[in-house]
Amino acid sequence: MVTETQHSGGAVRRRRDPDRAERILAAAARLAAGRGFHTVGMTEIGAEAGIVGSGIYRHFASKEAILVALLDRGMARLEAGAADALARGDSDAEALSLLVSDHVAVALTHRSELAVYHRESHTLPEDERRSLRRRQRHYVEDWVHVLGPLRPDLADAELRLAVHAATGAIQSTLFFRSGLEPDRMAVRLVELAHGCLGVPVARVNSR
Repeated sequence: MVTETQHSGGAVRRRRDPDRAERILAAAARLAAGRGFHTVGMTEIGAEAGIVGSGIYRHFASKEAILVALLDRGMARLEAGAADALARGDSDAEALSLLVSDHVAVALTHRSELAVYHRESHTLPEDERRSLRRRQRHYVEDWVHVLGPLRPDLADAELRLAVHAATGAIQSTLFFRSGLEPDRMAVRLVELAHGCLGVPVARVNSR
């Protein structure tokens, strides 16, 4: 949908509907999650989003631009969750448990999007791939920063290994169906991730 806004002097400026761009990204994630982004065509994405394929080009210049935007949004979700966890946690243990819980929530709520992120990040153009990897490293550092004081027995490389093991355990659920109810799945993933980290689940006080 394109809306028109009247400006001074009688000029009319056409404004794109941001909801349409969101529908395009969600449609692309659903289609690509199971079979790979390279197999999905623009016409198919448009049909899944409820618009004609050519309408996509009003929001994204190419299929590659859709993938860049999709992965950027996925990383942005994790970054926002990490910032909130670090701000809310009254201790390193609380902050770590909040980081784990947020990652689990993203994996369960945005399953298709995160699956595409996991599978397709290596296919990005070089500049975008470098930028994404830099953001990934910063995200891991947020975990390492709060895990370090809780695991003084671990060397720096071992801390990073533990973080990657924890996030990998969470993301392993993207590619199979366990049959568990979402709430039960979340509890188990939180426990498993903390097991990888070697730190018990902290009780977080709500504010």
